[in-house]
Amino acid sequence: MKLLKNTLTGLLSGSLALTALTALAADEVQLEGAKAGHWTMDFDAAVKTAEEKGLPLVLNFTGSDWCGWCKIMDKNVFAEKEWKDFAATNAMLVTLDFPKDKRIVPEKYVERNTKLKGQFGVGGYPTYIILDSDGKTVLGKLGAGKEKTPSTFIEEFKGLIRLSEKNVAAYIKANPDKAKAFQAAIAEAKDADKSLKDWVATKPKRNEENSKLFTGFQARIKAANDALGKF
Repeated sequence: MKLLKNTLTGLLSGSLALTALTALAADEVQLEGAKAGHWTMDFDAAVKTAEEKGLPLVLNFTGSDWCGWCKIMDKNVFAEKEWKDFAATNAMLVTLDFPKDKRIVPEKYVERNTKLKGQFGVGGYPTYIILDSDGKTVLGKLGAGKEKTPSTFIEEFKGLIRLSEKNVAAYIKANPDKAKAFQAAIAEAKDADKSLKDWVATKPKRNEENSKLFTGFQARIKAANDALGKF
């Protein structure tokens, strides 16, 4: 009996601890309103604040209670002080959750989350879509990685937001003599990326000719990004 009692006590304690941790995790994501550097499910509020403050948005498409890679990124990147300090003044953070436990996401957000998933072509989790402050212009997409840290993710993020409307305008203002060349480099990088996406959309067959074409698209994208990186 004593052994059974101790076992039940241990299980109960573990259950309570797990419940507490789950509640803590849930508390980290706001359900209403938006504040820079804080995760929220309220996409509309986040976009409004982004426009007011001129901040880019990070859309985190996740499966919070089942996706292994999502949990790794939450633990290794987003839970760290370095990321939180950076995000507090540099980004609006939106959680678009697709959990197994349907109680996690308010019903009013479910259809909207699915719509945004389709709108931004999200095919897996986690996917991080980076938007300009208008809440519409896609600056790029980031993914998960076992070796990713706050520092590496921040650098990837900075690389994408460098081409935001705000940052492009700031660069041109500070470097008027390089304005035309910079804008041309941006246009080439965007066109190179679009050309590949348009080609992939045609669902080309797997053959030697198309493999060469794909390699050519990749080479053009790399050359365009390398040229852009010189500014």
